[in-house]
Amino acid sequence: MSHDPSAPAPAAPREHPAGNPARTPAAPAPALRDPFFDNAKYLVIVLVACGHAWEPLTGGSRFATAAYLTVYAFHMPAFALVSGYFSRSFDMAPDRVRRLLTGVVVPYLVFETAYTLFYRWAQDDPGYPLSLLDPWYVMWFLVALFVWRLTTPVWLTLRHPVPVALGLAVLAAVSPDLGGEISIQRVLGFLPFFVLGLTLRAEHFERLRTWRVRLLALPVGGAALLTAYAVAPWFGAGWLYHRGSVTGQGAPAWAGLLTTPALFCLALLLTACFLSWVPGRRLWCTALGAGTMYGYLLHGFVIKASRFWDWYDHAWVHTAYGRLTVTAAAAGLITALCSGPVRSVFRCVVEPRMDWMFVRREHGTPAGR
Repeated sequence: MSHDPSAPAPAAPREHPAGNPARTPAAPAPALRDPFFDNAKYLVIVLVACGHAWEPLTGGSRFATAAYLTVYAFHMPAFALVSGYFSRSFDMAPDRVRRLLTGVVVPYLVFETAYTLFYRWAQDDPGYPLSLLDPWYVMWFLVALFVWRLTTPVWLTLRHPVPVALGLAVLAAVSPDLGGEISIQRVLGFLPFFVLGLTLRAEHFERLRTWRVRLLALPVGGAALLTAYAVAPWFGAGWLYHRGSVTGQGAPAWAGLLTTPALFCLALLLTACFLSWVPGRRLWCTALGAGTMYGYLLHGFVIKASRFWDWYDHAWVHTAYGRLTVTAAAAGLITALCSGPVRSVFRCVVEPRMDWMFVRREHGTPAGR
């Protein structure tokens, strides 16, 4: 990794149009995208889709359960960590606040409403309530991203932000269940990974991408899969969701003092193993990394449709061939949803411009004038 993706690439100086040897200021060149991070985001969103597609298969296959537990141990932590890395420059400046509103708040409002209407139609339940404070299914991540990014300046002022964030995650785990209000326990449960991403630099990811680390990652990943296979009959995936108190998993509240740091370390280890094998060069899927939010927001409709209309009730789905078909279908679906044509259609609700909504300030005009 040769550059910081958050910093603009230097622009070459231009000659004065009249031939004067004096140089005129050059407009800054757009920042270059690092293929490593786009590849990582694409691969993570594929794992998200596969994890959602595997869930109904876990009841009848121990191996499917082991794969599900292994993926869920790190895929959303990895997503949160990368999100934190790309939020390091968030400083409440007006242009960044606008992007937060149009890129997170507006999609949340649109898709939370769309998912509610979809549920009403699919389940023939016109009275199903719309609640913007109780995120439905995948929408919790947008709430989390809004809270995390809005508090970024606070985390960047702390000397030791990760231990503080981990302490909040522990408090969320040992507190009584707070219900679904803005998914607060889930927001806090994954917060340490976002905060850790804020503290990372390009060289940290570069250190992972050595053959020594990659070779070490293989037995670690294999051990994680074997462990998941061993505990599959009795270990509940709810531990990995961070959806509520540990008492909801049948454990005493004090257990969260141990399990939360342990799961954090496990997720961090598996995330490092995963990132060590992410290619750093441009591939056929690299461009899809820029569209992961589209895939994330849209794939939930298909996943929920599969539950509403009993797609998994067919016996062949629960065979080895069926499980491979489900996996391939999930990967193909999310790939299509991250593609350029889909992004062109849904850009108006996922990345709306909405210039009409914001105050226009002339360059150099103080705020408030």
